[in-house]
Amino acid sequence: MHIHILGICGTFMGGLAALAREGGHKVTGCDANVYPPMSDQLRALDIELIEGFGADQLALKPDLFVIGNVVSRGNALMEAILDAGLPYTSGPQWLAEHVLQGRHVLAVAGTHGKTSTTSMLAWMLDQAGLEPGFLVGGVPLNFGVSARLGKGKTFVIEADEYDTAFFDKRSKFVHYRPRTAILNNLEYDHADIFEDLAAIERQFHHLVRTVPAAGLLVVNAREDSLQRVLAQGCWSEVVRFGARKEEPGALRARGEPHAFDVLRGSLKIARVEWSLLGEHNQLNALAAIAAAQHAGVPPDVAAKALSSFVNVRRRLELRGEVNGIKVYDDFAHHPTAMRTTVNGLRRKVGVQRILAVFEPRSNTMKLGAMKAQLPWSLEEADLAFCHSGGLGWDAVQALAPMGAQAIVCDTIDKLVAQVVAAARPGDHILCMSNGGFGGVHGKLLESLQALKARAG
Repeated sequence: MHIHILGICGTFMGGLAALAREGGHKVTGCDANVYPPMSDQLRALDIELIEGFGADQLALKPDLFVIGNVVSRGNALMEAILDAGLPYTSGPQWLAEHVLQGRHVLAVAGTHGKTSTTSMLAWMLDQAGLEPGFLVGGVPLNFGVSARLGKGKTFVIEADEYDTAFFDKRSKFVHYRPRTAILNNLEYDHADIFEDLAAIERQFHHLVRTVPAAGLLVVNAREDSLQRVLAQGCWSEVVRFGARKEEPGALRARGEPHAFDVLRGSLKIARVEWSLLGEHNQLNALAAIAAAQHAGVPPDVAAKALSSFVNVRRRLELRGEVNGIKVYDDFAHHPTAMRTTVNGLRRKVGVQRILAVFEPRSNTMKLGAMKAQLPWSLEEADLAFCHSGGLGWDAVQALAPMGAQAIVCDTIDKLVAQVVAAARPGDHILCMSNGGFGGVHGKLLESLQALKARAG
């Protein structure tokens, strides 16, 4: 089959393209911005990429057009497909029909931690010899690729609640029909799609409805929103994790996030010692261990796999160090994720200064839906620097409760200048964005290097 993918350079659609190519299909694709690293990965797979959405791409005559959710009505190519009455489908639907059919699907859903938890779970199954397939919304460093078909029965997928396509407004994850589903957490997000938290809870309930009675739901015990989801109806076994006190059958941790016992009730079933930081990763690990056991991996084997687990790119990733000043890159873009990331770094560096550098880039943040939470998300940072370019709301006003601790700049160059002027040896500069952030990491390191050279 020849498929032509519209919006191929997104993480999900790019991963789908790689799976289709590995499965023997001919794959071509287009996007508005064809650029590295995804463009390089796809071309390495001999996938032809076209810049833009021109109607002339009908001349490729694929058997099927696969439509990404970045495509909307008015898109020239999409309008031509509709006018010609040509066959098309969504990415999640194609994946469900051509990759997931007949597999034991393990789906990881939640507002935060999906990519890391999916990567952990895939690594556990891999190290147990199950040869899983996977599709991750990032690049797990243990594998070096975001997707592979795998030879085994299991398939691990990052299950996003974002909408499927312009013609299918259901959440992506309802297409996957998992036998094992992790519900990691649930907060309000995607303000461009969902009116309120209750609307997202309804979508999570739709996911719960697809899990068979012989399946398993792995649910965060700390999230009231997830308890409301289950209260709407549940037909599968539930294993809870993260309970703050002993709870029969539930998994919890005893110890620090980097070294802890895994308890089921009062019984120790495994020990995790690894390089990751933060209580959020500890919870991710508990969820992955419970899901892996449902696929046949004993908890002690799953926990041992974590000792060699390396997190996904852009998760507190150290990008460089100049004159004792370290620069990190992190994908955090929701206030809760930002707070969790800062806290994880704080646990690591103790009293050393943290300079948090961030841009409100997601659709939810650009709409200003969570601007009031920003001071809370940044309170463990010593200084906070916000890039306000392109916002429709006043970042200075939103960050006013932080006083002189917060600095707002409307360009990347001004931001870099302010951060470099404030930084001193021993500091940790933490850059947070779900985009490229204008190459701020490299610019910071270059400016710090130039400053060091001038100082002799």
